[in-house]
Amino acid sequence: MLTIIIPYYKLIFFEEALESLANQTDKRFTVFIGDDASPERPDLLLEKYKDKFDFVYHRFDSNLGSISLTQQWERCVSLSNDEEWIMILGDDDKLGQNVVQLFNESVAYNSLKSINVVRFSSQVINENGNIVSDVFNHPEYESATDSFFRKQNNDTRSSLSEYIFKRSVYEKYKFADFPLAWYSDDMAWIEFAETNNIFSISQGVVFFRYSGNNISSKTDNLDLKEKSKYIFYKILVEKKLDQFTKQQQRILLTTLEVQLKKRKIFGSKDFFFLFRKFIAIGEYSFIPKLIKRQILYLLKQHNLWSQ
Repeated sequence: MLTIIIPYYKLIFFEEALESLANQTDKRFTVFIGDDASPERPDLLLEKYKDKFDFVYHRFDSNLGSISLTQQWERCVSLSNDEEWIMILGDDDKLGQNVVQLFNESVAYNSLKSINVVRFSSQVINENGNIVSDVFNHPEYESATDSFFRKQNNDTRSSLSEYIFKRSVYEKYKFADFPLAWYSDDMAWIEFAETNNIFSISQGVVFFRYSGNNISSKTDNLDLKEKSKYIFYKILVEKKLDQFTKQQQRILLTTLEVQLKKRKIFGSKDFFFLFRKFIAIGEYSFIPKLIKRQILYLLKQHNLWSQ
């Protein structure tokens, strides 16, 4: 059985999310709505949909999302029961009509054996509900690390709403508590998938809204996004480097170096950390380049380099 979790806060697009659930061709799912003490009460709207699909609504006494968005996700998940599969749907996103049907068919056909993470195709919509992107499809089976690098190379997009994951791996790892939950979903798929591939259902589409009202589209939070990016890459290099290919490892190390220098916290300890990591993965040819970049960095830091 599938449970769909909606961490609710904004009313503006919420009806479209609910309507997309009411329009599902397969109603074998349960929805749990966790109201993050929103000033916009959805009671009247929920009354309209009470007989259209099975849902449970709970209003929390305090706002948590402004402190930790991932903790808000997690307390919303805790509202649910013991359903094996979980989807977290944004209150401004929506599902294509056949998403639940396709997922349940995959379960029935035993396509999800040894699979922890499922994803659908996605498409971006704007504040008016107009489609503003092509459909982003994926290989049917793909490692989480290869999937992440396709996103990093701008060959695809990824967000929380188009994924379904097993409760067992969620309970094992939970969500990394990064500022604004930026990169928290990327870390989740790498951890939740474990050594298995992500299974993609390309015939179903989840619509992600880019409206100016959500974290992804805002520009007044760029410093926090950069902080999350740095923390994310630091964890990948420190704890998960062996999960990536050699080429991906080199990119992760150089990306972390760039993040450290961008945040102006690149000291000798960080230099030797990267030095040891390059040696550990057998990339000795990168050591002279790393040393040269470090010398130039120090010269610029002390205003001794003008070019």
